[in-house]
Amino acid sequence: MPEQILILDFGSQYTQLIARRVRELDVYCEIHPYNKVPEITSDIKGVILSGSPSSVRDEGSPDLDMDVLRGKLPILGVCYGSQLLAQKYGGEVLPSEIREYGRAKLSHIDTHYDLLKEMSHGSQVWMSHGDTIKNLPDNFDVIASTDSVRVAAFKIKEEETYGIQFHPEVTHSTEGKNLLRNFVVGICGCAQDWTSDVFIDASIADLKAKIGSDKVVMGLSGGVDSSVAATLIHRAIGDQLICVFVDNGLLRKNEFEEVLDSYKHMGLNVIGVDAKQKFYDALAGITDPEAKRKAIGNAFIEVFDEESNKLEGVKWLGQGTIYPDVIESISVKGPSATIKSHHNVGGLPDFMKLSVVEPLNTLFKDEVREVGRALEIVEKIIGRHPFPGPGLGIRILGDVTAEKVKTLQEVDHIFIKGLKDHGLYDEVWQAGAMLLPIQSVGVMGDERTYEKVVALRAVGSVDGMTADWIHLPYEFLGKISNDIINKVKGVNRVVYDISSKPPATIEWE
Repeated sequence: MPEQILILDFGSQYTQLIARRVRELDVYCEIHPYNKVPEITSDIKGVILSGSPSSVRDEGSPDLDMDVLRGKLPILGVCYGSQLLAQKYGGEVLPSEIREYGRAKLSHIDTHYDLLKEMSHGSQVWMSHGDTIKNLPDNFDVIASTDSVRVAAFKIKEEETYGIQFHPEVTHSTEGKNLLRNFVVGICGCAQDWTSDVFIDASIADLKAKIGSDKVVMGLSGGVDSSVAATLIHRAIGDQLICVFVDNGLLRKNEFEEVLDSYKHMGLNVIGVDAKQKFYDALAGITDPEAKRKAIGNAFIEVFDEESNKLEGVKWLGQGTIYPDVIESISVKGPSATIKSHHNVGGLPDFMKLSVVEPLNTLFKDEVREVGRALEIVEKIIGRHPFPGPGLGIRILGDVTAEKVKTLQEVDHIFIKGLKDHGLYDEVWQAGAMLLPIQSVGVMGDERTYEKVVALRAVGSVDGMTADWIHLPYEFLGKISNDIINKVKGVNRVVYDISSKPPATIEWE
């Protein structure tokens, strides 16, 4: 195992962000729930205690036996983590007189302490807490303050245990990355040697040892995660990997042929399956979004099972699972409430009796892209916008037919090609078009029309958990609207979605 930082999660919305910032320092880290602390092995160099929506004063609030860690490893408590440290050892945590949320400036910083080296007087930090540490135990030193928070940071005497009342992981804490570097590299002594190349070498060695001479089958989507996972597995075992790429009739225009060609140029052993009609039949008459997702998922399972049964000696199922999926499944709060079903090969039934191999399950999405580039996968795949598993099936509101798919493919093609032609594609995290179940009156030439309405959607995001609509230039939107109405038969009105997530979702279904 590489050197790592252990992050104990008390339920904060920012916990994954802490991990991303540590990874940006080329240091490996893992998130574990506070109530499932792993064995402290020699590769763990330090511990970060996350924030929490709970109060340390509440009955039944998250708790931890600090004596398992204190004095054995450097510790950094962030927000709730710092309050828990203070309270457990005799300090006093009380409700803040004024809720402390948002930007603040460190009016006192003692840079003699390693955690705060090279930080500036007046450094901006981000506060987000309803409690404050009023009094510290005798062996705790205050090392930073703001005008309204006396204990903005502390250190326990004669040990490398620190607490901070602000969030260094958010960009609003302008020197937060510096503080995390001071802790992870300076105090914990991590070597900053966890890079894409190191990950690739270690993964290939691990895959070779795990799979041996067995065969692996893997469903590809054309997206980043499955493409990078397949390339890694292929580097390890070559043609023992058999990939299946299914045309469900819900892909973008020409996508099946183009992606299949890309995969073959990458040297992957890919079986292309035209199953369009099977999916259209499964979707006939269904209008409920969840029912559509389930129908698409079930049809995919049937097609994948049929193709897998044609192969001999397959013992493994390859998947493109990434770290946020893993974190969600072991969350402090348990799996989140289901907003909508996610179509993934992970939904394959038990009767397939295959062992699972997931080479990317320690990586975040941006790290997957870095690994993909290090593997020299074409940018067309690496830089591709996320695309929902159910494809255009959930971008056609109401029932799905082959005719509606063809209409939406043409609209989507004009929009996406336009973004690329105008240099806007890489400024957008995800974009697409929705076919609405309404018609509107229009005039084309001297004739009155009554035709379909489409909505365009383009959002900016980091990981899809939150997103905001992109302010595309009016001139661009005007041109795209004009092109769609003139070139796509049956569409006479184009609208642009300016909703953020939350409260809306990125997809409409």
